[in-house]
Amino acid sequence: MLPCQKPAFQLPSDVHYLNCAYMSPLSRRVEEAGIEAIRAKRDPSRIKPADFFSTPDRVRELFARLIHSEASSRVSLLPSVSYGIAIAAKNLHVKPGQNIVLLHEQFPSNLYTWRRLADEKELNLRTIQAPPDSKEKCHAWNDAILEAIDDNTAAVALPIVHWTDGTLFDLGRISERARENGAAVILDGTQSIGAMPFDVQEVKPDALIVAGYKWLFGPYSSGFGWWGDRFLNGTPIEENWINRRGSEDFAGLVDYEASYQPGAVRFDVGEKSNFTLMPMLETALSQILEWTPESIQEYVAALMEPWEAEILDLGFQLADKRDRGNHLFGIRMPSGVNVSEARDILAAAKVSVSVRGSAIRVAPHVYNDRTDMQAFVDALKKVVQK
Repeated sequence: MLPCQKPAFQLPSDVHYLNCAYMSPLSRRVEEAGIEAIRAKRDPSRIKPADFFSTPDRVRELFARLIHSEASSRVSLLPSVSYGIAIAAKNLHVKPGQNIVLLHEQFPSNLYTWRRLADEKELNLRTIQAPPDSKEKCHAWNDAILEAIDDNTAAVALPIVHWTDGTLFDLGRISERARENGAAVILDGTQSIGAMPFDVQEVKPDALIVAGYKWLFGPYSSGFGWWGDRFLNGTPIEENWINRRGSEDFAGLVDYEASYQPGAVRFDVGEKSNFTLMPMLETALSQILEWTPESIQEYVAALMEPWEAEILDLGFQLADKRDRGNHLFGIRMPSGVNVSEARDILAAAKVSVSVRGSAIRVAPHVYNDRTDMQAFVDALKKVVQK
């Protein structure tokens, strides 16, 4: 099993950071890469035209490896999830009266664009409510999603796991149902890619959008899009110089070019060469690939296992391991316990978690150890004793 990676980070020794779903800490390696990149800007003569392309292309290749893409040319460099969702919406062919399937309490970046598109194109949004909390919640929710997809569905826009409590969605069945009905599958992988194994060739989405500052351990304002054939030759949402064919020839930039770079490079954000963020993101992805998502899942599962029964005995509710990710899960309160009070008690114990909806969202990683879990459970005991 992967050993604890706490020495690779500089988290304060008295803080128990179980909150990677909020934002990952920078590792020492990523921090050093960023500092070195800032120093390089002291002398811009060191930055050559080839550098505008070489590091972004290496980053693109690393992400393609992570998600098992057959080609890095399907990967675009994005600043945010909302940017990627906007690209998908711009290139989605729809007719009035069609529907888009979404989830209740889906993250807003994968909602607001669809609301606007629905208003502009006279579409219907089908928002699938979560069933009541029970041992069958995950299965019932997946069944409801499948039932909502019909031959009038234009797109199914979902996360891989729900951001509030880690509920897993049966993407194999959902993607198959969508394909049978001609609907696009647009996935937000922000709360899973990097921490959970994922293979785009197995799931076959039409688009996968991922923010880089959570489970990919990259800097803020970084992210990725992976694009299937439905979108690959689409139109970008901005017209920047670097996504045009032949942009590597700086002397020829005055010879305006109508054609885009081939593949998903056309969707790259302007100034994608960001000489500080790209080296940090390259270092972060290299680290994730060394650890591997499989080993990360194994590590956090083993970290949680000794404490699960004790948490349940205290009266908290926790979904079955088969129905949630090991890296992100929601703990719901015993009857009569206020979630805001629980948050305050945890914060006083310097246990960093998030409250999302009615759940305490716990998101451990390879820098956590038994001490962190002990502090967490001790704080939960204070919650029920209050």
